[in-house]
Amino acid sequence: MKNIKETVQNLATQVLDEVISHRRHFHQNPELSFEEFETSKYIQNWLTENGISFKSGFVKTGIVAEIKGNLPSDKVLALRTDMDALPIHETNDFDFKSKNDGVMHACGHDVHSASIMGTILILNQLKDHFGGTIKFIFQPGEEKLPGGAKLMIEEGALDNPTPNGILGQHVYPDLPAGKVGFRSGMYMASADEIYITVTGKGGHAALPERLVDPILISSHLVVALQQIVSRRNNPKTPSVVSIGHIEGIGATNVIPNQVHLKGTFRTFDEDWRFEAHKLMKNLAKGLVEGMGGEVDFDIHVGYPSVYNNPELSDRNQQHAIDFLGKDNVVDLDLRMTAEDFSWYSQKFPGCFYRLGTAPQSGEYFGLHTPNFNVDEAALETGIGLMSYLAIQELNNEL
Repeated sequence: MKNIKETVQNLATQVLDEVISHRRHFHQNPELSFEEFETSKYIQNWLTENGISFKSGFVKTGIVAEIKGNLPSDKVLALRTDMDALPIHETNDFDFKSKNDGVMHACGHDVHSASIMGTILILNQLKDHFGGTIKFIFQPGEEKLPGGAKLMIEEGALDNPTPNGILGQHVYPDLPAGKVGFRSGMYMASADEIYITVTGKGGHAALPERLVDPILISSHLVVALQQIVSRRNNPKTPSVVSIGHIEGIGATNVIPNQVHLKGTFRTFDEDWRFEAHKLMKNLAKGLVEGMGGEVDFDIHVGYPSVYNNPELSDRNQQHAIDFLGKDNVVDLDLRMTAEDFSWYSQKFPGCFYRLGTAPQSGEYFGLHTPNFNVDEAALETGIGLMSYLAIQELNNEL
């Protein structure tokens, strides 16, 4: 077969209707992180029907499928998808909107799972044209700490054989359908969760001299934490500390005993990340105790930053240009959002790229919103490109 690109493109067109059907099924039946039991069962049944070898039960719902090429090679490539949805009430109004109240595929994991199923269909027909092994990782719990990727690795899902590299594709509503984006090196930030309890002495708001006001102390603390980024961080390293939740249940004339705060800290430098943790804790202790209160400052360490292996990413970006044309492949900027693909990319050479899903014209909505949707034409791009990248990568001489 001389023109593998044309062959892959034709196969992507042929399987598109089936892939759209899978995507709509997943969208209509979303399940929360680590609860993807029906989603996993659906995928396992489909793999069995198509004669695809797989192992299940990783982190309860995770699946690893395999296809071996018929050409001689020991190379191993992993392709990853995630299966979980978000606790969001969907406001879209179409036939396949979520049937599970308060649960929605608002981050495109329905697209990811359906796309990798289409990729399996294509690659299973083209085994004579690549060597080595492809591992398809159906991963639970991307949206919830500690992240299904970390747990899949710990449970040996990527062992025997261990991949030489791993690719991940994620929807991107900032790009029109038909386009994709790549970035080498650092791409997405680490993400840690901050939980703070400030304890004072509450009482009547008209008698402040008898109180230790935790609301006033917390207000100073929120402002002071910004100095960690503005004065202790190297300005060349993007960092964010944001407090998104403040709860002090008092009244117009009542000061409460405690205030609870929740937030996030994000950056791209792993050394600075953990140094900042210590600085924030020390600052909070000094400030709160200096104002007469007590503080409990807890940091839940989350996902590390996503690092795209430069050699792997540059090579696959060029393959994407070959497949889609230069005008349809863009360079991505750094993002302060996070992804648990980072656990893979910290362990194996990884390339995490974006699939444009916005309609060519008209309004579109961002990720994690109740009216998020995609232009399903993007699915043809997604399955074709991932299939082409896999073939090219396996046939690449390391």
